[in-house]
Order: sequence, then C-alpha cells, then structure tokens
Amino acid sequence: MDDALKELGEYIAAALTDQVTGIEVAHHELMILATAGSVPKVMSFLRDDPACQFKVLIDICGVDYPDRNRRFDVVYNLLSLTHNQRVRVKVQAEETTPVPSITAIYSAAGWFEREVWDMYGVMFSDHPDLRRLLTDYGFEGHPLRKDFPLTGFVEVRYDEDEKRVVYEPVKLAQEFRRFDFLSPWEGADYLLPGDEKSKAADAS
Repeated sequence: MDDALKELGEYIAAALTDQVTGIEVAHHELMILATAGSVPKVMSFLRDDPACQFKVLIDICGVDYPDRNRRFDVVYNLLSLTHNQRVRVKVQAEETTPVPSITAIYSAAGWFEREVWDMYGVMFSDHPDLRRLLTDYGFEGHPLRKDFPLTGFVEVRYDEDEKRVVYEPVKLAQEFRRFDFLSPWEGADYLLPGDEKSKAADAS
C-alpha cells in the first residue's frame, strides 16, 4: 500500500513541480507539502485529475509552532471515494500573510476556514464570510495558539435568571492535568475483562 501511495505522491509532485515542495509517506498515509499561495491550484488538481479524484474535503485544521518564522501549518485532509485513498496537504502560513481560500473549490471549506481563523488567527483571502465561529461575541485572541493566556479573559452568556447577557471571568476547572498512568483509564497493568480474548487470538 505504501508503494502505491508513494507512486501517487510522485505523480502529483511531477504534475505540480512549482507548487509541491515535498511528499512523505508515513503510517500508511500520503502527505503533500505545498506552498501557501498555491493551495487553490493544488486542490483543483487533486479534485479533478483522473488519477486523484479527491472530491471530498474531510477537514481543515491548524497547528501552531510559535518559535518558527512561518508560525502555522494549515492541514487539509481529502478523501477519494473513487480510488479509496486519502491525502493530507500541509502548507506553512505566516501570521500576517493570508492563505488563499478554497471555498470556490470545496464548498465545505467555508466553515473549516472560519474555525481555523477563529482558533488560530490564520487569515484566508477571498473567503466570502470570514468571521468567528466558535468563540463568544467580541472575543479577543485565538484560543488554540500556544501563547494564549489561560486567565484574564471574560466570557459572555445569557443568564436565564437575570434575563440578560452577562459578562464574567473565564473559569478554568484546571490549568493542567496530572496523568495517573496507574489509573484503569490511563494504562492498567492488568487484563481488563475481555482482553484475554485478544491475547488468545494473537497466540493462535
């Protein structure tokens, strides 16, 4: 399977020499590295080329690397129902330089791009309605950035008792989590009921 993915990656890279900067096959998955400005051309090719036909946009997500010059990765996950294959396209983005929107290519990208903008602050040029999606009215900042502070913000909610919108400090139940690896939920060192069946199957 990895050979087929590598062959597909090489085919895509050969067809998009100026747009694709690299290909990787890891964990039985194909990843295409592309330049941010070339996203519409790459996506159109992946959707329309007969050898690709990645017609389903599964999602778009962001990754934050605060110490890097191009701080963000924007990651596109696509599915080809025709060929039963998946591909991941990754581009690096700067905080001040927008990434071209692909809403004209995949209509589902509208909300995904809004979510990336809301959570990370990555701008998408030519998006028809780029506004916040998950945070409250008037929220400042982007909560999934690694430098986003855990305190000092207010949240807005409608209070049924007061019959009005109220502002109050954000309350975080915990600032970090201590993992207890002896907990049965996080790595028991004994067999749980039913596990013996998988052990028996492995042995046979």
